[in-house]
Amino acid sequence: MMELQKELCRYGHRAAALGLVIGTSGNLSVRRDSLVTVTPSGVALDALTPDDCPVLTLHGEIVSGARAPSSETPMHLALYKATGAQAVVHTHAMFGTVVASTLTELPPIHYNALLLGGTVRVAEYATYGTPELAAHVVEALHGRQAALMANHGSVSIGRTLEEAFEATRLLEWLCEVYVRALGVGAPRVLTEDELVAVIERASKGSGNA
Repeated sequence: MMELQKELCRYGHRAAALGLVIGTSGNLSVRRDSLVTVTPSGVALDALTPDDCPVLTLHGEIVSGARAPSSETPMHLALYKATGAQAVVHTHAMFGTVVASTLTELPPIHYNALLLGGTVRVAEYATYGTPELAAHVVEALHGRQAALMANHGSVSIGRTLEEAFEATRLLEWLCEVYVRALGVGAPRVLTEDELVAVIERASKGSGNA
């Protein structure tokens, strides 16, 4: 698991450098078979070292590591059990948190929302680290690669840590576009037909633009 712990640190450092997290907020994890390594509780992601990252079973039993796992570990484990994800990234990025504190969903004002599955749902609020929050996030992520968490932040999943991290970056960009568009006027939301046309074009190998 050492290589995965090193990878976890690299992406933790990137999340901090890009302003996706502040201080000890946010957490990441990555899975290999029946084991998961997760960022620890109480350690700023920009100061993370591989030895800081505990290794757990999918049932939450600590296999190695001296530090306590993130308080959001129950959510990570619930997502691994409910989806085919191999990595989870949770941040408190600014624009995502703004949208998550004001809307019940992020509408598709740009076709790149399709890369996350379409309209981004906002999971119902619950206290952090609780089974209730984990259940709300699992529901919001059904058929999606990313979701927002009411008055909290965002969460993304992926087949790799890189994929989950890039989904996080894309979600934050979509949220920023929406928030900034509100400063100009009412954002225009793409219709179902327009989104279907994008999917059909992509299916013909026309790529993304």
